[in-house]
Amino acid sequence: MIDSMSVLTATRRHQLLRILKEKGYRRLPEQVKLASGEWSFDFIDGKKALAKWSDLRVACEAIVEEVSEAGHQFDAVGGLTLGADALAVGVAAVSDTKWFFVRKEPKKRGTRRLIEGASLGKKDRVLLVDDVVTTGGSIFNALKAIEETEAKVVAAVTLVDRGDSAEPRFKEKGIAYFPMANYKDLEIEPVRSKRVIQ
Repeated sequence: MIDSMSVLTATRRHQLLRILKEKGYRRLPEQVKLASGEWSFDFIDGKKALAKWSDLRVACEAIVEEVSEAGHQFDAVGGLTLGADALAVGVAAVSDTKWFFVRKEPKKRGTRRLIEGASLGKKDRVLLVDDVVTTGGSIFNALKAIEETEAKVVAAVTLVDRGDSAEPRFKEKGIAYFPMANYKDLEIEPVRSKRVIQ
């Protein structure tokens, strides 16, 4: 017997892949430098792809279903600004949990916090999110900041994984990793890091 929830999740993932291909992907005439420092003719803009609420909702529902089906529960969701922002709020809305953003550097005035939104601590189970992962630099910077709060990261999700670097690093840390799409799904060349990321 086919599990109706699994079918629904697969359908949402298929919808999300179509949205990413149609609204977030561009093949460029010249290579561009990515946030990771690597170069590619293929550009994926997760923020543009999900700029319409109905598209963002598809992504967030697919994420919540995927993570829940795998048996992971979370109280808060977030990641490094700006790639994680829309996903953090959207997933929090769909799952009725808390959201947060990790700044790239601490605020220079007022609270001087690195993490904005929900306060995280030992009792919090966190879902770490990002829009596009290439070598993993951004998502692992966010992970480090979250770990410093003593919250437990139960799983990590990205809309698109453009390479093969992140998955073994999450596995090494014992964190479940869910790329909603990868370079194979988008039929593009993987971006392989030439640098060693700590």
